[in-house]
Amino acid sequence: MAKYQKYNPRDRAAPRPWSIHPVWRGIGCLMMVIIPIMAWAAATLLVQENAKRGWLPMPAQLVQTVNLPLIGAAPFFFANLLTAVILALIGFGLFTIIYSMIFSALGPPRYGPLDAPPDHRRPRKRG
Repeated sequence: MAKYQKYNPRDRAAPRPWSIHPVWRGIGCLMMVIIPIMAWAAATLLVQENAKRGWLPMPAQLVQTVNLPLIGAAPFFFANLLTAVILALIGFGLFTIIYSMIFSALGPPRYGPLDAPPDHRRPRKRG
Protein backbone atom coordinates (compact mmCIF):
# COMPACT_ATOMS: atom_id res chain seq x y z
CA MET A 1 0.00 0.00 0.00
CA ALA A 2 1.31 3.40 -0.88
CA LYS A 3 1.95 6.11 1.63
CA TYR A 4 -0.98 8.38 0.70
CA GLN A 5 -3.65 5.78 -0.07
CA LYS A 6 -6.51 5.05 2.31
CA TYR A 7 -6.95 1.56 3.65
CA ASN A 8 -10.12 -0.13 2.44
CA PRO A 9 -10.73 -3.75 3.52
CA ARG A 10 -13.02 -4.35 0.53
CA ASP A 11 -10.21 -3.76 -1.94
CA ARG A 12 -8.19 -6.61 -0.48
CA ALA A 13 -10.81 -9.37 -0.79
CA ALA A 14 -10.60 -11.16 -4.13
CA PRO A 15 -13.85 -12.39 -5.68
CA ARG A 16 -14.49 -16.10 -5.46
CA PRO A 17 -14.10 -18.11 -8.66
CA TRP A 18 -17.30 -20.05 -7.80
CA SER A 19 -20.64 -19.38 -6.20
CA ILE A 20 -23.34 -21.49 -4.58
CA HIS A 21 -26.33 -22.16 -6.79
CA PRO A 22 -29.49 -20.43 -5.46
CA VAL A 23 -31.43 -23.71 -5.52
CA TRP A 24 -29.03 -25.23 -2.97
CA ARG A 25 -29.39 -22.16 -0.76
CA GLY A 26 -33.17 -22.54 -0.87
CA ILE A 27 -33.03 -26.24 -0.06
CA GLY A 28 -30.72 -25.58 2.88
CA CYS A 29 -33.03 -22.86 4.18
CA LEU A 30 -36.04 -25.17 3.89
CA MET A 31 -34.20 -27.95 5.71
CA MET A 32 -33.33 -25.58 8.56
CA VAL A 33 -37.05 -24.91 8.98
CA ILE A 34 -38.59 -28.30 8.13
CA ILE A 35 -36.32 -30.62 10.13
CA PRO A 36 -36.96 -28.99 13.55
CA ILE A 37 -40.72 -28.91 12.87
CA MET A 38 -40.71 -32.58 11.89
CA ALA A 39 -38.53 -33.41 14.91
CA TRP A 40 -40.96 -31.64 17.29
CA ALA A 41 -43.96 -33.46 15.77
CA ALA A 42 -42.22 -36.83 15.98
CA ALA A 43 -41.05 -36.09 19.54
CA THR A 44 -44.60 -35.27 20.60
CA LEU A 45 -45.88 -38.55 19.18
CA LEU A 46 -43.01 -40.58 20.68
CA VAL A 47 -43.37 -39.07 24.15
CA GLN A 48 -47.16 -39.58 24.14
CA GLU A 49 -46.76 -43.23 23.12
CA ASN A 50 -44.03 -43.69 25.72
CA ALA A 51 -46.37 -42.31 28.39
CA LYS A 52 -49.10 -44.77 27.34
CA ARG A 53 -46.98 -47.89 26.88
CA GLY A 54 -44.10 -47.27 29.28
CA TRP A 55 -41.17 -48.10 26.98
CA LEU A 56 -38.68 -45.96 28.90
CA PRO A 57 -39.13 -44.62 32.42
CA MET A 58 -39.05 -40.81 32.42
CA PRO A 59 -37.95 -38.73 35.43
CA ALA A 60 -40.47 -36.36 37.00
CA GLN A 61 -38.51 -33.31 35.86
CA LEU A 62 -39.10 -34.23 32.20
CA VAL A 63 -42.77 -35.16 32.58
CA GLN A 64 -44.00 -32.04 34.38
CA THR A 65 -46.44 -29.62 32.75
CA VAL A 66 -45.02 -26.19 31.95
CA ASN A 67 -47.18 -23.05 31.67
CA LEU A 68 -45.97 -20.99 28.71
CA PRO A 69 -47.12 -17.34 28.50
CA LEU A 70 -48.70 -17.33 25.02
CA ILE A 71 -49.42 -21.03 24.55
CA GLY A 72 -50.70 -22.10 27.96
CA ALA A 73 -50.13 -25.46 29.62
CA ALA A 74 -47.71 -27.72 27.75
CA PRO A 75 -47.60 -31.26 29.12
CA PHE A 76 -44.33 -33.20 28.72
CA PHE A 77 -42.61 -30.01 27.50
CA PHE A 78 -39.05 -30.87 28.55
CA ALA A 79 -39.36 -34.48 27.38
CA ASN A 80 -40.62 -33.23 24.00
CA LEU A 81 -37.82 -30.67 23.80
CA LEU A 82 -35.08 -33.19 24.61
CA THR A 83 -36.48 -35.76 22.18
CA ALA A 84 -36.89 -33.13 19.45
CA VAL A 85 -33.26 -32.01 19.79
CA ILE A 86 -32.06 -35.61 19.51
CA LEU A 87 -34.29 -36.29 16.48
CA ALA A 88 -33.19 -33.04 14.81
CA LEU A 89 -29.52 -33.99 15.24
CA ILE A 90 -30.25 -37.40 13.72
CA GLY A 91 -32.17 -35.78 10.84
CA PHE A 92 -29.42 -33.26 10.05
CA GLY A 93 -26.82 -36.03 10.25
CA LEU A 94 -28.77 -38.23 7.84
CA PHE A 95 -29.19 -35.42 5.35
CA THR A 96 -25.47 -34.63 5.59
CA ILE A 97 -24.56 -38.25 4.85
CA ILE A 98 -27.03 -38.46 1.95
CA TYR A 99 -25.78 -35.16 0.51
CA SER A 100 -22.13 -36.24 0.73
CA MET A 101 -22.90 -39.51 -1.06
CA ILE A 102 -24.79 -37.69 -3.84
CA PHE A 103 -22.04 -35.07 -4.15
CA SER A 104 -19.29 -37.69 -4.38
CA ALA A 105 -21.23 -39.55 -7.09
CA LEU A 106 -22.45 -36.59 -9.14
CA GLY A 107 -20.13 -33.75 -8.15
CA PRO A 108 -17.30 -32.18 -10.10
CA PRO A 109 -14.33 -34.33 -11.11
CA ARG A 110 -11.62 -34.85 -8.55
CA TYR A 111 -8.84 -33.47 -10.72
CA GLY A 112 -9.17 -30.41 -12.93
CA PRO A 113 -7.52 -29.82 -16.31
CA LEU A 114 -4.45 -28.23 -14.71
CA ASP A 115 -3.87 -30.97 -12.11
CA ALA A 116 -1.13 -33.52 -12.60
CA PRO A 117 -2.24 -37.15 -12.70
CA PRO A 118 -1.66 -39.01 -9.44
CA ASP A 119 1.36 -41.26 -9.09
CA HIS A 120 0.52 -44.93 -9.09
CA ARG A 121 4.01 -46.10 -8.17
CA ARG A 122 4.64 -47.68 -4.82
CA PRO A 123 7.52 -46.27 -2.81
CA ARG A 124 10.64 -48.41 -2.50
CA LYS A 125 11.11 -50.18 0.79
CA ARG A 126 14.38 -49.34 2.50
CA GLY A 127 16.28 -51.70 4.64
